[in-house]
Amino acid sequence: MSHALFHSSRLDRFAIGLSGLCLVHCLGTTVLLALVASAGGFLGADWIHEVGLSLAMLMGAIALGRGILDHGYTMPSAVGGLGLGVMAGALTLPHDGTEALYTVVGVAILALGHRLNAIAAD
Repeated sequence: MSHALFHSSRLDRFAIGLSGLCLVHCLGTTVLLALVASAGGFLGADWIHEVGLSLAMLMGAIALGRGILDHGYTMPSAVGGLGLGVMAGALTLPHDGTEALYTVVGVAILALGHRLNAIAAD
């Protein structure tokens, strides 16, 4: 435990928090687009979605991989990997609302993988 910063349960908690922020961003952007077009134009920019989702996917992959090294169970990473795949697929979809739906589904599956990872680490 000399690398407390990189302990899998801490990484998983951080990644779950990041997933939550992603979810808040996606839902918040949808609400803001409906309410205020000028604010929604900035928050709904393609690059924000792509950069944020890429960072979340990178953090998720690191935390899930670290979990395998810490506790040896691969199921949490398999579940989280499915979420990462759905999120990666969302990056290829047009920005017409479909990608937001796939992103939210992918984030939820990834968060489940992180939760399973945290449970396995305890």
